[in-house]
Amino acid sequence: MSMFDTVGKSAEQAGRKENTLRKLARMNAALRHREPDRVPIDFWASWGTRQKIRDIWGESFEEFLDRADVDLRYIEGPRYVGPPLADPSGARDVDIWGVPRVLVQARMHDGTGEFEEPYREVLVSPLAASRSPEEIFEYPGWPSPDWYDYSVIPAQIEGWEHHPIRGGGSEPFLIYKELRGMEQAFVDLVENPEIAHYCLDKLFGLAYDCAVRIYEAVPGKVDISYIAEDMGGQTDLMISVRHIREFLLPGMKRMIDLAHQAGAIAFHHNDGSCWRIIPDLIGLGIDLLNPLQWRCPGMERERLKKEFGPHLVLHGGMDNQHTLPFGTVDEVRREVEDNIRILGEGGGYILAPCHNIQAITPVENVLAMYDAARELGRR
Repeated sequence: MSMFDTVGKSAEQAGRKENTLRKLARMNAALRHREPDRVPIDFWASWGTRQKIRDIWGESFEEFLDRADVDLRYIEGPRYVGPPLADPSGARDVDIWGVPRVLVQARMHDGTGEFEEPYREVLVSPLAASRSPEEIFEYPGWPSPDWYDYSVIPAQIEGWEHHPIRGGGSEPFLIYKELRGMEQAFVDLVENPEIAHYCLDKLFGLAYDCAVRIYEAVPGKVDISYIAEDMGGQTDLMISVRHIREFLLPGMKRMIDLAHQAGAIAFHHNDGSCWRIIPDLIGLGIDLLNPLQWRCPGMERERLKKEFGPHLVLHGGMDNQHTLPFGTVDEVRREVEDNIRILGEGGGYILAPCHNIQAITPVENVLAMYDAARELGRR
């Protein structure tokens, strides 16, 4: 397994705080399937949840992460400096791919009050009407890695020297679905493979080039690279194993190899029931599997630990479809305890929510998760 090494980086990290080596050693132990001093913990949350933290606790998001003793931090990324983003549809914003979006405010109640959760919904998929490879090839919206300023990245990790840092990565099929439309993107894999190959190659290529420049901007500082693709649904894969192998795995392999060359581990995010493709992913070289939606068929925690735990670090496991938003504090604590007992045995586990905590989640449950993780996760 390729992973960052606190010993190998000791000279570079000589000036870090005492907490530096503790957090990095904790993560390194988990990655090497040894018992850490405490199970590492991570935090994923929606914008609305972060806003609740500021409104209710009166502290910044970073202050909350420090108070919760969260172990990982994430690079924000390079700053866009490319051509002005046109908006022919009249939507309020448009992304670098030419996909116009509209801001939708979803109102939620968590039992203590009403909160708004903003989502940027796709208004139009610009390549949805294209019916030939030639039309796709001529699309003017393919961005360039030169459209970003990578010099801002070193400042983003200042003060985070005592945390493992995640940066770089890819999730091209997600973007492809926005460019072509959800249904058409899946249809393309069967009926328009030339279009699918061309677009996914472009998307993987941009992700690769951007990741190279991120690694170069902070050499030796990126510990984890996010190489994602949502292949699983609530009951099974959404894409056949054959099509995953044809369209997604070759590009992912390049990203994984690049991460390893940069000294980072390959963090793979894959929602839902994805167990049928996990052996292929291990063969590609992924080091860490997230988010462990263990209520989905085939993703039972005991099975994941037994079959894949020897080969992978397991990340996630806190159910944010049921327990976190709708459970009691006691149920949250029990789930933390169960996850540490089942998934954390012998190391190789990082406790985190299964996905972004939504604003509907009661504050008490968020606090209970991190309080229990710090209390129950210690040796």
